[in-house]
Amino acid sequence: MSDSHPLFIAGQWQESEGSIANHNPSDTDDLIGHYAQASVAQVGEAIDAARQGQREWAKTGLEQRYAVLMAIGDELVARKEELGRLLSREEGKPLAEGMGEVYRSAQFFHYYAAEVLRQLDERVDSVRPGVEIDTRREPVGVVGVISPWNFPMATAVWKIAPALAFGNAVVFKPANLVPASAWALTEIISRQPLPPGTFNLLMGPGSSVGDALISSPDIHALSFTGSLEVGRRVAAATAGNLVKCQLEMGSKNALIVADDADLDLAVEAAFAGAYSGTGQKCTASSRLIVTAAVHDAFVDKLVAKLEGVTVGHALAEGVQIGPVADARQLASNLAWIERAREQGARLAFGGERLERETPGYYMAPTLFTETTNDMAINREEVFGPIACVIKVADAEEAIETLNDTNFGLTAGIITNSLKLASEFKARAETGCVMVNLATAGTDYHVPFGGRKDSSFGPREQGRYAREFYTVVKTCYVKAN
Repeated sequence: MSDSHPLFIAGQWQESEGSIANHNPSDTDDLIGHYAQASVAQVGEAIDAARQGQREWAKTGLEQRYAVLMAIGDELVARKEELGRLLSREEGKPLAEGMGEVYRSAQFFHYYAAEVLRQLDERVDSVRPGVEIDTRREPVGVVGVISPWNFPMATAVWKIAPALAFGNAVVFKPANLVPASAWALTEIISRQPLPPGTFNLLMGPGSSVGDALISSPDIHALSFTGSLEVGRRVAAATAGNLVKCQLEMGSKNALIVADDADLDLAVEAAFAGAYSGTGQKCTASSRLIVTAAVHDAFVDKLVAKLEGVTVGHALAEGVQIGPVADARQLASNLAWIERAREQGARLAFGGERLERETPGYYMAPTLFTETTNDMAINREEVFGPIACVIKVADAEEAIETLNDTNFGLTAGIITNSLKLASEFKARAETGCVMVNLATAGTDYHVPFGGRKDSSFGPREQGRYAREFYTVVKTCYVKAN
């Protein structure tokens, strides 16, 4: 890959006035490349091009749309090792997770390629004799996509693939921390027979490029994944222009470990939920709500698990946890650890920065016990390899504690009781619930989203995606 990576606007690679350097968080001496930074004027150019390209793309035959999405997915599968290595190199997740993310991205393109051919309208009889009615779905138009840094390809793709499948144009702004994966994806898309302007890549900071995109009256829909604070700003900006908005924001997910839990399963679910991806997941189970009967045994087993974990370079063999994303995230995590200790939490494991052979943002997986649900660390999203155990008397208190949060994305329970599992599914105030599974890990063909402050607008993924990426038209016909 060349060191210089331009923008992609109106079907052409386009230079900009400035660029940023992209460094490897596993080895800060490793320069991945320089990535162009769009100007506000270029945001306008991209939106204008998208409006023109979308008109042509919407008229494109279904089989051609299908072929385009399948080809993108096929290339992602064929290059999953190469692109997975690039993704892990820039974001810091272990190589197996990076390759898995690329493969999952391919699955999204393949799934929505099939959805292209499953777009069936409905016909109904009118209440008036001689009148027929059909309802059809049409593209919403130009879709702005703003994706986060923790899943630099998959989260972007689960927005881009359905947008293209349903005949829309895309203006894509990835997180500025991880431009390499977005650029590689764009390079693949750029070689497909899309009308110029159907897909555009704008790299740059949220304070300029992002704000210009969300504030534009010339887009028709905006899909955003990121923090609650920024999500509120996106909602306000798009509402002012009556632009359709879809938000996936923060969470404070919990995993309940019940009296009858299989503790080995509970530890594996807690580890996968709280520490995989270095805990940098909106679905991470940072609250571990454990009943008193099994609390001590669970903590002992989880600490033993953490003692055997390998933290290191994302591309090194056998590494289970890579570095956190950057210096700012590391500083934030360490500050949260000190704040939790000051509020009375007991540090059961980890809590410190680690040094490795290469200069990077490494820290030990961290576990707190003796925490309460009203502590700040259990109220706000931390976004790091940090989990807190909350000891409760029984399952009833566990469910009440789980729901005592302003977030509501995922929740899990480890139990052998069908009755308790059913009660948990009914009462958990979250968009996704998991029984005897980690809170992190969702399928691509079913809806994804949360409640409360975690989500706003229509669900993402699966067939539910069409609610956001299409508009409904009702057609009345009376024969002469």
